[in-house]
Amino acid sequence: YSVLVEHEGHYLLYYRGHYPLGDAGGDASGQQTAQVAVSEDGRHFRRPALGIFDLGDGGRNNVVWQGTQAHNLVPFRDTNPACAPDRRFKAVGGCGEGSLYALYSADGFRWRLAQEAPLDVAGAFDSANVPLWDPVIGKYRLFSRFFEAGRGRAIQSCTSDDFLHWSDPVPHRYDEGAPVEQFYTNATVLVPGAEHILLSFPMRYVAERETPVADISAMDYPGTGQPGMAGMTDAVMLSSRDGVHWRRPFPEAWMRAGLDERNWTHRNNCPAIGILPLAETEWSMYISEHYGWPDNRLRRLSLRPWGFASVNAGHAGGEMVTRPFFFNGGQLRINFSTSAAGSVAVELQQDNGRPVPGHALDDMAPMYGDRLDQVVSWRGGPDVGALAGRPVRLRAVLRDADLFALRFAER
Repeated sequence: YSVLVEHEGHYLLYYRGHYPLGDAGGDASGQQTAQVAVSEDGRHFRRPALGIFDLGDGGRNNVVWQGTQAHNLVPFRDTNPACAPDRRFKAVGGCGEGSLYALYSADGFRWRLAQEAPLDVAGAFDSANVPLWDPVIGKYRLFSRFFEAGRGRAIQSCTSDDFLHWSDPVPHRYDEGAPVEQFYTNATVLVPGAEHILLSFPMRYVAERETPVADISAMDYPGTGQPGMAGMTDAVMLSSRDGVHWRRPFPEAWMRAGLDERNWTHRNNCPAIGILPLAETEWSMYISEHYGWPDNRLRRLSLRPWGFASVNAGHAGGEMVTRPFFFNGGQLRINFSTSAAGSVAVELQQDNGRPVPGHALDDMAPMYGDRLDQVVSWRGGPDVGALAGRPVRLRAVLRDADLFALRFAER
């Protein structure tokens, strides 16, 4: 379970280890460690010699914590304006029923328990449990593992004002008709620049499937059973506005295992927690590969900003019409990509489906190109401020194009 955190011009990568090497004690072992690697560019990482824990090497290691809490240590940088400087970094860690602990740090390297007792939160906690500060509701959120009847591995969430006292966890709820699937992790994040939207990238666990790889003799950790530990995994994507009700308009895999045979063994393709905005035109996410093999690793994924998914149409064309909604702002901006022959056209409609005069498809020249934040303009100009606060629908007509995101903004 890996975590990426941006802080003061560099990036911190937290991951799990063990000293000395070995699995004595299993998930409850006090010899487990949490380590950190540091990067300036999100591509090249170095292991700093921190001198915090002397593991027989004079402290020349990158361990930030040792103990049972290192099993699932998930830190984040707290942006709560009321946060005390010596608690600027917070984390949860631990494994097993009733064994999730809170930790504080001033710098992300030197940690301390927030209290000696574990948090009074019910759950299984045997995978990465994600805490974060939500500026929209002004509370801390915790997304954690539990086992749900009829589903198995599942996600729940709760909130807190002080990071120590939490509401009762609420199981996540999904749209009627959504597939009933097991989610091993959740990797929940606030969308950069659109913090009112939560995205989750669970590792989906398909329990009934075995590895198709014929020879797993080189695996360090083949697991139990033959020909490998039960279950195949990939990654999916969910979205939410309130942290409890989750939508899944794209039920397909967000990330497949691909051609690499070593990604077709158990518990692979687990998204790391965090999105790194490396450049104005590129965001990075990370995903585990080769789990259980001696060359296990992270793969960096390059995304266009806000390009997690798209509404797509081929050369024959297609269109999307939203449900009625309200907006604030004076301009509509879209994130889109077309071919040289493709196009995107946008129409604003009244809630009854009739075009708003001056904002119909016939009132604009179709757009083409590749833009992250393009103002939509009709023949009368881009101003939509007169429609703010009124129910409208949005109709997008595409040909050989992708529409990734849209927003209403001030002029």
